[in-house]
Amino acid sequence: MGKKRIIKKAAEGAERSTGSAATSGDTGAAGKRLTRGVVHILATYNNTLLTVADERGNVVARSSAGAVGYSGTRKATPFVAARAADSLAEKMRRLGLQEIAIRVKGVGSGRDAAIRALANQGFAISVVKDVTPVPHNGPRPRKVRRV
Repeated sequence: MGKKRIIKKAAEGAERSTGSAATSGDTGAAGKRLTRGVVHILATYNNTLLTVADERGNVVARSSAGAVGYSGTRKATPFVAARAADSLAEKMRRLGLQEIAIRVKGVGSGRDAAIRALANQGFAISVVKDVTPVPHNGPRPRKVRRV
């Protein structure tokens, strides 16, 4: 059923609602004009996901190879990753973003194409950082087999 929202009249006469976080005063970056943001690119073997967050980490826009309209093995191609980046760039322009930092995760083929597509859109790129998790030392090896 969900949480019920209770609307109370404040002393000044303005309406105030209590309940979900979306109705409270801090709505994130939904109604604000942003100038700086962080673009997260997740390039897997099967898809390329692009997400834009503000400096506090709130997601403001996203796009993917599947959202652009491709399916199957074509989602993993660099061409479709560039198309997804172009779609995201249009959303970022509507938000007013000018300067971006890029964080890339994964080993898919669309990572370089997505970075190039964002660079060609005219955004000021401050940093490109690879945040792919790399195992160090790994798990403990098995015991030596005794015959």
